[in-house]
Amino acid sequence: MRVLVTGGTGYLGTAIVAALERRRHEPVVFARKPAPGINAIAGDVTDAAGLARAARDTDAICHSAALVSIWERDRRRFHDVNVGGLRHAIAAARSAGHDRFVYTSSFLALPPRGASAPIRGNDYQRTKAEAARVADEAARAGFPITRLYPGVIYGPSTARSPEQITKSPDHQITKSAVRQSDLVGRLIRDQIAHAMPVMVGGDRIWSFAWIDDVAEAHVAALERGGADALMLGGENLPQRRLYEIVRDETGARVPRELPAAIARIAGAVETGRAWLTGRPPILTPATVAIFEHDWPLDSTAAENALNYSVTPLVEGVRRLLT
Repeated sequence: MRVLVTGGTGYLGTAIVAALERRRHEPVVFARKPAPGINAIAGDVTDAAGLARAARDTDAICHSAALVSIWERDRRRFHDVNVGGLRHAIAAARSAGHDRFVYTSSFLALPPRGASAPIRGNDYQRTKAEAARVADEAARAGFPITRLYPGVIYGPSTARSPEQITKSPDHQITKSAVRQSDLVGRLIRDQIAHAMPVMVGGDRIWSFAWIDDVAEAHVAALERGGADALMLGGENLPQRRLYEIVRDETGARVPRELPAAIARIAGAVETGRAWLTGRPPILTPATVAIFEHDWPLDSTAAENALNYSVTPLVEGVRRLLT
């Protein structure tokens, strides 16, 4: 199967491309700046005509492109990429006559535990929730769109940081090779480097999803087809458990809990600084709101439909530290 992968140079997109190749499919990366040496088409998901042209010579689309950020000076970009990009990808698939379409949503597009509707968090969360409604409408209209909702994705990446560090046998911090990942990898590196003295929402539940498990599920969904909505979570654990595992493996202390009220004030200050300087904030009040909720996921349906597997968090963290 020849599959157009939007966002194929991103963190998850790269893993999906690798998983497609392992399963003997032919991925075609659609990205603004594709890397040399890969089968790719340069383009932007905000360009409907360009995306439609790219889809013509493929059998399916895996739409993983998204603007993932806690803040952008031009807030309209979130809607253009996360909502408009999905609309354009669906239109391109329909024009090409595809009968398989996989969309990467987010756990943040779902209601947190105890809520009946998604919260209004930051612009990323807000537009992913809006895009989820677009995807649902397409499914109800008979479009064969499989909607996947990954949890907090973590795992190795292809790059390594010059300041990667891990533990020596006597638990002293030494420079060595700790693999990078997305949010979780940054948190681990900051904890080991003593660059993260506090955390927000340590007792709140996260669903930690190993990146290769999530990527393999995307390929299985493409092979299966259909219009399901499936959660791709992992172990549902308190955020604090991540830091405890790192402490046990490296000796790095667990960050202290920062009250949410203080975090919101800090986020407001950071947001003001961002508007003045143009540099992204470290924290925003809307992001704090996300950290104040529980986000467990039930992956049973994906386990049954896609043979989805869950890597235990302790195993995943150990892989990142070795």
